[in-house]
Amino acid sequence: MEPPTANTGAPSESLPQAVHARLAEDVLADLKTSPSGLSVDEAARRLEKYGLNQLPAVAGRHPLLRFFAHFHNALIYFLLAAAVAASLLGHFVDASVIVAVVLVNAVVGFVQEGKAEKALNAIGNLIAPHAHLIREGKHVEVPVDEIVLGDIVSLEAGDRVPADLRLIRASSLQIEEAILTGESVVAEKRVTPAPKEAALGDCHSMAYSGTLVATGQATGVVVATGSDTEIGRISTLLRDVQPLTTPLLLQINRFGTQFTWVTLAVTVVLFAFAVLVRGHVWSEALLAVVALAVAAIPEGLPAVITITLAIGVQRMARRNAAIRQLPAVETLGATSVICSDKTGTLTRNEMTVRRLEACSGRIMVSGAGYVPEGRLTAETVGNVEDTRPADIDSLILAGLLCNDAQLNHTAGEWHVIGDPMEGALVVLAMQAGLEPESTRHEWPRLDEIPFDAKHRFMVTLNGHASEGTRIFVKGAPDELLQRCSLQETDEGSVPLEMDAWTARIAEAAAQGERVLGLATKRVSSGTNKLTFTDLDDELIFVGLIGFIDPPREEAMAAIKECHSAGIKVKMITGDHATTAAAIARQLGLDDDPHVLTGRELDDIADSDLPGIVSETSVFARTNPEHKLRIVRALQSTGAIVAMTGDGVNDAPSLKQANVGVGMGHKGTDAAKEASQMVLLDDNFASIVAAVNEGRVVYDNIRKVTAWTLPTNGGQVLAVIAAILFNFAMPMSAVQILWINLITAVTLGLSLAFEKAEPNVMQRRPRPPGQGLLTPFLVWRIVFVSFLFLIAALGMFFYSLGRGDELPLSRTLVVNTIVVLQVFYLFNVRYLHMTSFNWRGVLGTPAVLIAVTLVFIAQLAFTYLPIMHHLFDTRPLGITDGMLIITIGVAMMIVLEVEKVVLRLGNTPTNNNV
Repeated sequence: MEPPTANTGAPSESLPQAVHARLAEDVLADLKTSPSGLSVDEAARRLEKYGLNQLPAVAGRHPLLRFFAHFHNALIYFLLAAAVAASLLGHFVDASVIVAVVLVNAVVGFVQEGKAEKALNAIGNLIAPHAHLIREGKHVEVPVDEIVLGDIVSLEAGDRVPADLRLIRASSLQIEEAILTGESVVAEKRVTPAPKEAALGDCHSMAYSGTLVATGQATGVVVATGSDTEIGRISTLLRDVQPLTTPLLLQINRFGTQFTWVTLAVTVVLFAFAVLVRGHVWSEALLAVVALAVAAIPEGLPAVITITLAIGVQRMARRNAAIRQLPAVETLGATSVICSDKTGTLTRNEMTVRRLEACSGRIMVSGAGYVPEGRLTAETVGNVEDTRPADIDSLILAGLLCNDAQLNHTAGEWHVIGDPMEGALVVLAMQAGLEPESTRHEWPRLDEIPFDAKHRFMVTLNGHASEGTRIFVKGAPDELLQRCSLQETDEGSVPLEMDAWTARIAEAAAQGERVLGLATKRVSSGTNKLTFTDLDDELIFVGLIGFIDPPREEAMAAIKECHSAGIKVKMITGDHATTAAAIARQLGLDDDPHVLTGRELDDIADSDLPGIVSETSVFARTNPEHKLRIVRALQSTGAIVAMTGDGVNDAPSLKQANVGVGMGHKGTDAAKEASQMVLLDDNFASIVAAVNEGRVVYDNIRKVTAWTLPTNGGQVLAVIAAILFNFAMPMSAVQILWINLITAVTLGLSLAFEKAEPNVMQRRPRPPGQGLLTPFLVWRIVFVSFLFLIAALGMFFYSLGRGDELPLSRTLVVNTIVVLQVFYLFNVRYLHMTSFNWRGVLGTPAVLIAVTLVFIAQLAFTYLPIMHHLFDTRPLGITDGMLIITIGVAMMIVLEVEKVVLRLGNTPTNNNV
């Protein structure tokens, strides 16, 4: 018999939908199983029928096909044409260098593409290799891929859930579901059915494959395996998402295609003109056309663009953003919308006590995170550190003693061991002046009732040498209010005011706070055991404690910077709508945020979604399909979308986004592998810093383009003029290669190191359809090309007119073009402002080094005998040198005047300048 295949998503027979909303007994009946489990024979039959509990493998393209696909690019064809042209001229070294550039680009792209295909495998690694089952009434361990529908799975703390389960028994069960829901707080689980319309994070009767059991024990019946599970559904979504081509690559491909046809047309026309009209022999005409092609093709441009992107990667790494795919550097600069997770990215992911509510009044607590610093301030009497009401002291003490967390200080940082909310209570105690360890020593714990999702509270029994023995209760405030009949005041216990406390709970929840209630009860000194009956009478409600995961201060500043840069920020979270709205207001995301929930998204048609999501800033209770729809809807409006995420549930939308941003600290491998960038500090501010660097990279690529094409254009026009007007070539083909080789790897490359211009984050995002050549750059290419042509031909005919031999005239022209390139370099360093400033004059270290190298190379080109032999050059006099520099200064002045004139008709933030 052939081995069973993977369960690739065949529908489960006899199992109605919404199992989370049905009684466990009914689910067991539908699956024809029982708490004692399946028989071994029945399990084998179902394994054969439904397939293995594993995700389908990714069918990738053959490595050779993936490798050769990286040569299918117009700019690569450019480079290969340049290599052929250089070979025809006998310059095999230059041809080899060009081919090497092509190979390096292909290898880098091949390696990066291979890494991207690991995302699905990373999801598969989240499933544990073995699981504990009950079959025929016995506990057995079986490979996880042999689990079938109807199997009974046993779970304990530390286990990873092996399949989707409907719980049939649960004791103190809490499961970390952040990889699916994005919520940092563990999910409390119980057996009772959840509402039919419940979001995934609210399905308390379910345990999902790939999630981790934090506390407690449980058994559950398998209701989905393989691709039918939640994590399998996400894997299918991820597999169906097609990677997008970055804006830069689209522009380069479009530019390359257009440039290819234009160059081809011009060379054919000129070849025909030279042969048919001027009467040149075809071999001479071909040599002239090859010289034209060599002058036209910017063979150094792709290499310089690649290096510019690589430098951007290094700069971003210094700002805690690790780039996994090189083109993402430039795409970041085009970002117009950032969709961000809330927990840990916009917030600190450190629960913090914000308020204390007692009968004596409200106390607000300052400070953020686990650093035990801050002040307790009453709304009416100010600082209460020295005059704290007694009921506030009781509230703080109860929070410290009914608590299992510890706060440690290591390597200069504070860390919580245990539940984050309990850790925040320890921080509160230290802020109030208590020493946790000594206080717990003074109040030793005698007994406890652990937290359980069934009763939703925790109870401890603590004794004190002088204060006697007391019960402390911490849990869901509505549950405690139902059990309490009294409330504590400074004067003693009084009857409970249920409505007043309910209003306070609602007020705290409206501020996005999670609320805990605390209660206490005195018992006789001899008591050393706890039972639930001890809570039946005289339980005194002490008060409420409100918690919040505080916004990062640097995230607030980063959002403000995004708004000034014309970038929309949208929060997409699995948290509740009220909490998300409150955090959005505190972050400055929106003064009155409209929150759209996942359930509301389900009711919106795809055709209506783009307009709605564009105007919505906060999305709550979202699942993977919701996030994917949001990203696609935004992209349909032409937006360039960056998306952050850390869980498996984020992987499809991360892959769909133009720039997927994974979290380095808390992110799953699946999220990181699906991303183009990983934040090393999980901080939203680092995304904005990366956008800044991305804009700088794109500016530098435009500067490289604006410098390269006109300098090549001047040489092309000179060759065309020589053919059209039938005079000697101002430069030989080998001299043209020299100019392109020596300047591209020095002057052109130096522009890759340019720093940000002052207004880089005050400009609107560039339009997604804007080409690499804006109207300004097209004008600049034409204008500068003609300036170069005038200068080159002027010097050429000036030299011939005074009786110089042709080699000397050509040497003069080559040096003139190189000097013009140097001066033009200083002009093009600032596309949005004048270059006549101190920083512009001095240049960056890269610019000064490049100019020095070119100066030395040109001295060798002009004066070394071996160069005279190789390039047919002649030495120049000092007067000629001064004349060349004067021409360079004159061109610099003309271009600065032109820049000012053009800028008068544009705003400072216009991207077309």
